[in-house]
Amino acid sequence: MYVGNASLFGLLAARWIESGHFPLSNMYESLLFLAWGITAVHLVVTERDGFSESAIPGALAGPTAALTVAGATLALPAELQRATALVPALKSNWLMMHVSVMMLSYATLLVGSLSCVSYLVVDASQDWAAAKGALEKLDKMVSNDGERVRNRPKVSVAADGETVAVETMNASEDYGGELAIEATRDGERILTEMDNLAYRCLGAGFTLLTAGLVSGAVWANEAWGSYWSWDPKETWALITWLVYATYLHSRLVAGWSKKDSCAVGAAGFLVVWVCYVGVNLWGVGLHSYGWFANK
Repeated sequence: MYVGNASLFGLLAARWIESGHFPLSNMYESLLFLAWGITAVHLVVTERDGFSESAIPGALAGPTAALTVAGATLALPAELQRATALVPALKSNWLMMHVSVMMLSYATLLVGSLSCVSYLVVDASQDWAAAKGALEKLDKMVSNDGERVRNRPKVSVAADGETVAVETMNASEDYGGELAIEATRDGERILTEMDNLAYRCLGAGFTLLTAGLVSGAVWANEAWGSYWSWDPKETWALITWLVYATYLHSRLVAGWSKKDSCAVGAAGFLVVWVCYVGVNLWGVGLHSYGWFANK
């Protein structure tokens, strides 16, 4: 991850020197910056918050950054990869202030959403492992010196991290009614780490996104005479803001479970990509590159 981050930083610096302006003027440069941002955010939060011993965050952030670079290099046409002069509307100090903040917000939000995905995957695997362990205990309980009892319980599993309920049918004298078997989850520490990592990243990313929207509105008014024009990019940026606002509200105020909150955060992963790549390539408007639309 360190090597990838340093390599991307060097590439962006070289393009800055070559073009004479901050390297965020086209889709190719912004994708490289996004990949660099993902690796940078991952390194900062994992080292600072003590997650460096866990391989889970990097197992998702690393491939995401690599695929972003691969997509920029292999999928974009050559004309979108060249360093070119800025168009008049971009010749402003707002280019660095607005676009860099937005890209860093995307990177931070993506890392947070990937942490939510990690939480959901680990949580599902732990539920299954807990249920399996409890059923193995049950299997031993309903056997008699290795022989199955005649009236074997009908099992209905609901693993909540603590117990597994077992409803018996034609139960024997020894095990009539309902059994409650302890179900252990070994991944609670990992789940707590993933939830904390997601919350910190999404909280920081939401703050950056808010700052980016405000600075973008000021720049839009300066360049086009309107703070907000409801073009596709602005609309999807607002949708992205609302999705992560919902996550934070559910996490802090509404009292949702961590699993439900992480489901909202995980959905934000797709919303960010639609806002950033989908609208740029397919949509029309002041922010759209229109590559696919014009082919």
